[in-house]
Amino acid sequence: MSRLGDLILLERTRQKLTRKQVARKCGVSENYLKDVEEGRRIIQDDQARRILKTLGTSQRNEAEFSLDEIAATVDLGTLAPQTPKPPEKSAEPPKSEPAVKPQTAEEQSGIWLDALSSVLKPVPVMNAGWIQVSRRMVPIQDGKIEGAKPDRVVYFLAPDDSMRAMRIEKGDLVLIVPQSLPVDGAIMLVEYGAHRCLRRIKLLGNSNILLQSGDRELGAESVHISDIKLVGRAVRAEITL
Repeated sequence: MSRLGDLILLERTRQKLTRKQVARKCGVSENYLKDVEEGRRIIQDDQARRILKTLGTSQRNEAEFSLDEIAATVDLGTLAPQTPKPPEKSAEPPKSEPAVKPQTAEEQSGIWLDALSSVLKPVPVMNAGWIQVSRRMVPIQDGKIEGAKPDRVVYFLAPDDSMRAMRIEKGDLVLIVPQSLPVDGAIMLVEYGAHRCLRRIKLLGNSNILLQSGDRELGAESVHISDIKLVGRAVRAEITL
């Protein structure tokens, strides 16, 4: 299946619509819709727009996303041309398709963003100065990313090799989910003084915690919980090759 075909099938079944109902509303044959859902036909942009609107997908204008980012997500460039299938015999006369009007890059971006908005989320990449330097598309599962609300998740760009002993090096991207309480043994994003950094947490008792770091050898610093701010917990890291 194609990812767009998967999405159409998922939304149609979720709304308890038959293939015939959707095909009739879209002005296409039931067999055409079946081929799209099963990935045997490359759907054109105008047909994609019609089907997505029929399924109730809202139109959004996200001009800051490029077609390259979207195409890289849905693997548009890997789709090979397919030999058209001969039309199947039917008692009903074939319906003529409306003329296709050329679309701008922004309109095409909107179609794919609509299709992907329920399954992908652009997550900001923040540096140590808490300035956004880029963004990355991250899958959403059951409306959340790693169990957290998508709009509260960030990537932290490791500024140095102070966590190399924990296999996090300068330039790696670390996905952070919100967490304001210390978690023993977890790597957390910590803010104290004018700095934000990653540290492994060890609980000492009496509201004291140990902040562990290390390039090649482990180091540690004992602080009182009131002297720092815990921004979030690291759930995974993406290395730079």
